[in-house]
Amino acid sequence: MNPTTNTPTTTGTWRLGDLTVNRVGFGAMRLTGTAPFDQGVPRDRERSIRVLRQAVELGVNHIDTAAFYFSATRSANELINRALAPYPEELVIATKVWPGRDPSGTWWWATPAQLRGQVEENLRQLGRDHLDVVNLRVPPSGRTGPISEHFGALAELREAGLIRHLGVSHVTSEQLTEARAIAPVVCVQNPYGIGATDEDRALLRLCGELDLAFVPFFAIAGAGREAGPAAVDTEEVRAVARAHGASPAQVRLAWTLHQGPHVLAIPGTGDPDHLAQNMAAGALRLSQEEMARLTAPHPADA
Repeated sequence: MNPTTNTPTTTGTWRLGDLTVNRVGFGAMRLTGTAPFDQGVPRDRERSIRVLRQAVELGVNHIDTAAFYFSATRSANELINRALAPYPEELVIATKVWPGRDPSGTWWWATPAQLRGQVEENLRQLGRDHLDVVNLRVPPSGRTGPISEHFGALAELREAGLIRHLGVSHVTSEQLTEARAIAPVVCVQNPYGIGATDEDRALLRLCGELDLAFVPFFAIAGAGREAGPAAVDTEEVRAVARAHGASPAQVRLAWTLHQGPHVLAIPGTGDPDHLAQNMAAGALRLSQEEMARLTAPHPADA
């Protein structure tokens, strides 16, 4: 694929409540360094700003961020503010709360009463008077328990006008049902990609039935998660990539978008070339045979 090709509208659009976004968005986690969370070398500030502006020029109108996306010298939210404010009217910025990091980088998890402070931190860093979408990011230890107290606290902030729409992240189907009984949910943000489990696929289907956006993260990184893509892709991914003159990362992204019209993508990068390739992946069309080949379980996906 031509890495400079960009056709974001070819993938269609979807709704986050009353907000319409192109299905290929942008994740801000990697703006702050060559690896997230104080790992690796800090990104060049001006380069990160250029990447953000280029993303919007290429049609991105959905950016995913968080106040805890920062390194020793960079903050994703502040880079977004510097690059894009005053914000285009059609730009939707989604953030997430519950996890937090203190100035030393140590992780902590907010109580329901502390969520307002996290929301206000995002507002301050982004220079906004309200947040378009706030996802309640459930901790790994919380996936078997209730989320009603935390989600209820966010629902109150929505009623107060600090938040426009609510989503949930890293949840089970049961937790999604629990949240929807409290307040409207516009999206589910969960890890998802080639090699997804039956449970993951069931939740994606449920979101489609409920007309909710499903926003996968680690779609490209897969098992590499925060560290980035695995060093070696499966032969199935490599073969499909060769057939299309595309990169394995583009194939992984295209496969994810093919899961349904309600699936959004938020690939993240601090590299202008990778940004162009991610956007071009939205135009990659995979055959039913290729989709089946990529979806079938393989030893490397285990």
